[in-house]
Amino acid sequence: MRHARIVVTISTTGSISAGAQELGLPQPSLTAQLRRIERAVGGDLFVRSRSGVSPTELGSRLVPRLADLVRRADEVMAEAVAATGGPLCLGSTEWTPPTLREALQAALPDTAVQTRTLDPAAALHAVRHGTLAAALVSRAPGPPGDGARGDVDGDGDGGGSALGRTLIVREPVWLAVPPGHPLAADGPVDAAGLARFAGRPGAAWVRSAPDHWFAPVERRLLDGSGPAAGRVLHHVNSHQEAMHWVRDHGVAALTTPSGALPGVDLVPVAGTERVELALVWRASAVSRETLRTLVDTLRAYYCAYARTRPGYWEWIRRHPADFRELRRHLPEPVDA
Repeated sequence: MRHARIVVTISTTGSISAGAQELGLPQPSLTAQLRRIERAVGGDLFVRSRSGVSPTELGSRLVPRLADLVRRADEVMAEAVAATGGPLCLGSTEWTPPTLREALQAALPDTAVQTRTLDPAAALHAVRHGTLAAALVSRAPGPPGDGARGDVDGDGDGGGSALGRTLIVREPVWLAVPPGHPLAADGPVDAAGLARFAGRPGAAWVRSAPDHWFAPVERRLLDGSGPAAGRVLHHVNSHQEAMHWVRDHGVAALTTPSGALPGVDLVPVAGTERVELALVWRASAVSRETLRTLVDTLRAYYCAYARTRPGYWEWIRRHPADFRELRRHLPEPVDA
């Protein structure tokens, strides 16, 4: 099974280096293991090139069979975990509302649900190495094909990889300002308006720490305005901390709507970047039935939470094409 998972992970990720990252192994170690596997089966499974790997004739015959073997083994292990009644440990990045754990527990009444808050990299590591069964991870979108594979809503089942991934929602990046701020009354701003606001004399910001996952988004949206980067009062490690600064100290910040707090005004930014909120799971720890329940519950919870953010639920209803993942939980669209 270990050999099968190695071969399938290399195939689904498309390269030795990406496969090593997915499996949490040093690249030289994975290369050596692949060579031993190829000697055992009597021939090369992949053709290596600078762009990645592609299957040989032997690989084209064996990889689908190995993928089916891995999928079946994961199903057995996931059913065994469910049958023994062990807790389902779910990670969440940024923060974990108590009501989220309550919603998950209500949806899975026969399973003890435990939650933990940690940063995206730590969450992925914990899922990959068995500390967590699944994690709700925020990230700025990367190039197609990066990250963990698989989508419960799509055509695949994880491709035999150790991790699966499905998108819960794509959140817009908006501007958070203190209550009563003029921009909040003016409604949506465009990128040019955001740059003008960022460059105003006296404008003060809080931004994410340089190694925080949200920092690249802020750099793309704000650094083009020049002086704004020099008026950062504080660097935060979460949206929640940023919102306290906005509410209590009169500064501005970029955030996702789900990261906002009561007492902060949100200003939509037209044509802004979007942040992916995805569920990542370990195939051997989560059965397909449990996975579908998790995904549906998380999307329903997101919609319920969006209703508590002034103006955001109305925005979602007016822009349903931007929130296709939530379509089962949305009412009929309203006229724009």
